[in-house]
Amino acid sequence: MITMQEGLIIIGGAEDKKGDKKILNDVCQHIDKESQLLVIATVATEKPIEVGNEYSGIFHNMGIKNVGVLDVENREDALKIENVELIEKASLIFFTGGDQLRITSILGGTPLYTSIKRKYTEGCVFVGTSAGASVMSDTMIVKGMDDESPRKCTLKMAPGLGLINGVIIDQHFAQRGRVGRLLVGVAENPQVLGIGIDEDTSIIVNKENVFRVLGSGAVYIIDGSNISDTNVSEQYQDNILSIFDVKMHVLKTGDKYDLNTKRPIV
Repeated sequence: MITMQEGLIIIGGAEDKKGDKKILNDVCQHIDKESQLLVIATVATEKPIEVGNEYSGIFHNMGIKNVGVLDVENREDALKIENVELIEKASLIFFTGGDQLRITSILGGTPLYTSIKRKYTEGCVFVGTSAGASVMSDTMIVKGMDDESPRKCTLKMAPGLGLINGVIIDQHFAQRGRVGRLLVGVAENPQVLGIGIDEDTSIIVNKENVFRVLGSGAVYIIDGSNISDTNVSEQYQDNILSIFDVKMHVLKTGDKYDLNTKRPIV
């Protein structure tokens, strides 16, 4: 059954590709397998042929008849009319992992970028895994320390695609110990929610800005709107971050969260 009201699927990376494939099966429920086109965007990876072939094989085996690969390795490719036409025909666009800064630096300001933004407003379903997940927000984490205590100003951020606003998304979350860097991101931008997504775990966001969790791991919501005190500044950047009255929610598969009210749905 196609769920058209859910337009954004954000995966924490390393989704199951050989077992039950629950997340990828859910992705396939958002498209008519017989008639609609699923496009795999390999912009983030430096191995586009390998990654494109892998996902094409997976989706074909899951019954998707029409699968295309958007092979964009540089800004010249983002100007080609055939690539714009491929996006215009798509009903679902799947951004693979790799380096999220490659996506925005290659696509930004091009006709292909304009087409992607318009397609989302018109109801095209967008999916992103790993780097493809981070790039979905209007501000994204580019670089930060894994498995370390949070420090005052050690996070590199950049504009993302802006398909979802008011959040910062981090992926491979528990597996790479990224709670510290997401706390820094929220301390620097307390008006936005930090969303950390474990591997083989996803959030599926509907048009009302409510998401449900699907997968084998957890999703972590860090809400800094009620922070009472923090030592964030550009001075003494390597000092340990101090942050008071930050709120965290942990969600498992089946749980829901309202991004408008910043509350889980019980």
